[in-house]
Amino acid sequence: MGIKGLQGFVANVCHDVHKMINLKEMAEEHRMSYPDSPPVIVVDALSCIRHWYTPESWVCGGQWREYLAKLEDFINAFTAADIKLVFFFDGVVEQKKRSEWVKRRLKNNKEIGRIFQFIKTYRQQPGRGMLFIPSGLATFTRFALKSLGQKIICSLQEADYEVASYGLQHNCMGILGQDTDYLIYNTSPYFSIEKLCLDKMVTVMYSRENLCCALNLNITDLPFFACLLGNDVVPEATLEGFWHKCLTSCPPKSQSYDKRSNIILAVANYISGLPRSYSSVKNLEEMLSLGSDKTLLCKAIESYILPGQQSPWLPPSLSNSQALSAKQDTGMCSDQEIFQLAKEQHITGENYMVFNILSNGEVECSNTLEDELDTELPGQALIYRPARQHIYSVLLEPSKDTQRVCSVVKEWFVYFGNPLHQPDLIQPVQLDIPGETPSLRTLWLGKGPDIENQRYSTFLACFHLQDMVEELKALKAPVAAVCCLLMYLLMQVDSLSLEDLNAFVAQTLCLQGMSAAQLSGLQLVQVDSRAVQLGALFIRGLATLIMVNSACGFPFSMDDFMPWKVFDGKLFQEKYQQSHRGCSLEELLEGNGFLCTQFQNLKSLICKACMAKNRTIQSRQRGDGFIAEMHGRGRGASFQRAHRTSFAPPYCNQNRGSQWRGHQPYGSQSQPSVQGELRILIPGTSCISRGHRRGHQDERRRFQFTPRWPK
Repeated sequence: MGIKGLQGFVANVCHDVHKMINLKEMAEEHRMSYPDSPPVIVVDALSCIRHWYTPESWVCGGQWREYLAKLEDFINAFTAADIKLVFFFDGVVEQKKRSEWVKRRLKNNKEIGRIFQFIKTYRQQPGRGMLFIPSGLATFTRFALKSLGQKIICSLQEADYEVASYGLQHNCMGILGQDTDYLIYNTSPYFSIEKLCLDKMVTVMYSRENLCCALNLNITDLPFFACLLGNDVVPEATLEGFWHKCLTSCPPKSQSYDKRSNIILAVANYISGLPRSYSSVKNLEEMLSLGSDKTLLCKAIESYILPGQQSPWLPPSLSNSQALSAKQDTGMCSDQEIFQLAKEQHITGENYMVFNILSNGEVECSNTLEDELDTELPGQALIYRPARQHIYSVLLEPSKDTQRVCSVVKEWFVYFGNPLHQPDLIQPVQLDIPGETPSLRTLWLGKGPDIENQRYSTFLACFHLQDMVEELKALKAPVAAVCCLLMYLLMQVDSLSLEDLNAFVAQTLCLQGMSAAQLSGLQLVQVDSRAVQLGALFIRGLATLIMVNSACGFPFSMDDFMPWKVFDGKLFQEKYQQSHRGCSLEELLEGNGFLCTQFQNLKSLICKACMAKNRTIQSRQRGDGFIAEMHGRGRGASFQRAHRTSFAPPYCNQNRGSQWRGHQPYGSQSQPSVQGELRILIPGTSCISRGHRRGHQDERRRFQFTPRWPK
C-alpha cells in the first residue's frame, strides 16, 4: 500500500519524525521493560526483498545460492543480537486492491521492455538503477527462510494489516519494512529496511507521535489523513479537486516545499479543523467523486483500524470488521477437514496457491522477465497453463453425489497481450490416467506405499509423464524434478532446441559442486536476451512444480524444487552460450569426465520421453550473431524463415481482434468466450500464443504451438 510522497515529506520536511536507532540497544531496553516478552521484530518480507537481493547479477534468472547466503547473514545478525524475526508474506490480493495490482503489473511490463532493449543493444545487464528482481523471488524467499529455521506467515488478507496486527497483539519491538502505511497504523514502531546497516545494527525509526505533532493531528486521525492523500483503496484521481480546495484555504508555508508536501500539509490542516465524527466523513463522501461506491472513504479508514481499536471517524459498528473479514467458509471445497488443512499449510507457507484455489478459485502471478518481441517463446503463463488446468482438476474434484462439474478458476496471470481488464476463466482438465483421479482425502491423508505411489504418479500425470514413473524414481529427487520440467517444456514449446537442452542439463550437473562464492566469481563476457527469458521460464517452472507437489500431497520434499539446488542464472548463461557456439562436451562440462556419463544418461532419458510423444528435438545453433541477425530483419519474416512449425490456435476470441481455430487434443468441443473481456479456456485446449495482442498485427505475429500429447 503506502502513501505517495509521505516518505519524502517525512525525510525533507518533518525531521523530528525520524531518528537513527541502535537495534541491539533497543532490544536490551525491551527486555528490561518486558522481562516476559523477548524482543521480536515483525518483517514485511515483500517490502524487504529488493534490499535483500544484493548479488550483482539479477537479469539471468537469479543467483540463488548467493541470495540464500545473504539471507543467512541477515538472520545471523539479528540472532547475534538475540532478536527474533517473524516474516510475513502476502498470501492474497484483495479485490479492493486489484485495480492497483493491475496498474503496477502493466507498468512493470514497460520496465521489462526497456530491460530487454538494453540487453539486445549492449549485450550486458543494465545497471542496478533498472533492477527488476528475479522472477519467482518472492515465492522462493519464503521457502528459503523456512529452510533457515525462520517463522514465516502467509496472510489471509492484506499483509500489511496482518503485520500491524501481529506487532500490536504480540507487543513486538518493531516492524521492519519500507511502507509508509506503518506510520499510519497505531501499532509497534516502524523501522526502515532501506536505512538498515547490518554491520552496526542501526537503522532509522519513524515516530507517528512526532508526525502527529508536526501536523497538528491525533493518532486516531492518521487513517483518515492517509485516505485523503490517496492509497490503494481511494484513487488519487478522485481527490484532485479536494486537494485544490485545501491548497486554496491553506497557502504553502514555504516556497521550498514541493507540491506533494504542500498537499500533505493542506490536507492535515483541513482535518484538524473538522469535528471528529462520522458525519464529517459522510459529508466529505458526498462532496468527493467516489463513483458508485459512496462508502469508499469509510471502508478505506476502516482498513487501518486494528483489532481492539476504535476510530472517532467511524460509527462503533464499523470498527474492527476488518479483523473479522479473515473468517472464511470452505469456498470451493466441500470437505471441511481438507479445507482447514489447506488453510493451515497456507499460513505456515507449506503449500503454494492451493488455498487460494480452494477458498475462492482465484490466483495470480506477477511479471516475468519475458521479451515481448521474441515471437518464438510464448509467455510462461501460457506454457504452464495446461499443467495448472490439471492441478485445478485435482483440487476442485467434482462431487460424486451431485454430479457437479468443476468450477472455472480465475487467473490473473501477466503475459504480453493480456490487458488484465478481467481474469482469464480457466476450465480444469481431467488427468489422463487409468481409473479415477485420486481424491484429495486419499492424496493428502492416506498412508502406505500404494498411496505414496499414487501421489507420485498423479504428480507426473499433471505433466503427462505418468509413463516415466520408474525412470524418474531412479534419479535423485532434485535431478528428477529438473528432468520432469525439461520434458514438459520441450513437449510444449517447439522452438526449444538440442542446444537449449544441453545448456539446461549441463548447468544442472555443473552446479552441484559449486559454492556461492564460486558462482559469485563467474564473469560473463556478454548476456544473451533469449537465455535471460529461458532462465526466467525455468524458475517459473520450478514454481509450477511446487504447486503440483502441494496439490498432490507432497510426493516430493519441497526442498527438491528449490532453485539453489538446481539453477544459477550466470552459470546457465555461460552454458547456453557455450552450447550455441558448438563447444565440445568436455568444455560444456568443464573437463569433468565423471559428469559425461550422467549428462548422456539424462539427455537420453529426456529425449526418450519426448520421442514417445512424437516430439523430435532438433539442433538449432544460434551462435553469437543471432541477436544482430534478428535486429537486422523484419520480425515476422525472421521468425518464418528461422523456425517452421505447425500453428494450431485452439479457440476463438473475437474480443481480442483475431480468431483462432485448431486442434483439441482431448476431444472436447470449443466454445466462444464469455462476454466482454472475460476469456474462458475450454477443457482439452492449450493456449500458447504471443501474437494475439493487437488485432491490426499481421498473421505472422499470431501462432500456437500444438500440444504434443495424444488423447
